[in-house]
Amino acid sequence: MSTATRPFARTVRRAVLTGAAAMTATLALAGPASAHAEVEADKAQALATDVTLVFVSEAESDSAGFTELRVVLPEGIAPADVALDDAPQGWKLTAANDGYTVGGPALEPGVDAEHSIKVTQLPNAKELAFKTVETYSDGRISRWIELPTGGKEPEQPAPVLKLTAAAPGAASLAPSPTESAPPSPTASATESTVATAGSKSDAAAAQDDQNGSTGVLIGSVLAGLALLGGGVWVLVRRRSASARD
Repeated sequence: MSTATRPFARTVRRAVLTGAAAMTATLALAGPASAHAEVEADKAQALATDVTLVFVSEAESDSAGFTELRVVLPEGIAPADVALDDAPQGWKLTAANDGYTVGGPALEPGVDAEHSIKVTQLPNAKELAFKTVETYSDGRISRWIELPTGGKEPEQPAPVLKLTAAAPGAASLAPSPTESAPPSPTASATESTVATAGSKSDAAAAQDDQNGSTGVLIGSVLAGLALLGGGVWVLVRRRSASARD
């Protein structure tokens, strides 16, 4: 290499090293943001029955491991229709009002959390969103609950499962909404309370009517006695006047 070309070579080498360093820094900063939560199904079809859903939450921390995942079930899947199929050792599923929680001993830092559930039947929909909240052993919480709005892709999207159309003749296993449910104890108690209150009101009204009738009768008797007394007094005065004459 000639003396004239050495400065040029050093300049090229510095540019390459600078570019590599910048790319490394960019990738390092983008690392945590690239983590995400996913869901897959062995039968991703509307109204499919006995479906296995697999959830994967990618680790975002190098110093703490997953201890719990909170999953909100989409409309059409009830917590009672879900059963744990597979999970990290020692993890258990606990049903909630709108979904379930699966968790247990902390996983090793950097290890993804993967679990699967069995679902009785998928609803008749085009896609299902499973909002997921992840908890780490150091108390850190990562929420993958955002849905696309206005055509913009969210920063922490909820796991979404896209479904194909239901098979011909497929039907929902859910009970018919026309079936009448037995009255609840609360409703019966309320109706009983209302009936009792109504009976008391009727009795009070009857008592008031009776008291009113008695008052009218007594008033009439007193008025009659007053008139009779007045007539006797007039008669006595007349007889006294006649005797004097």
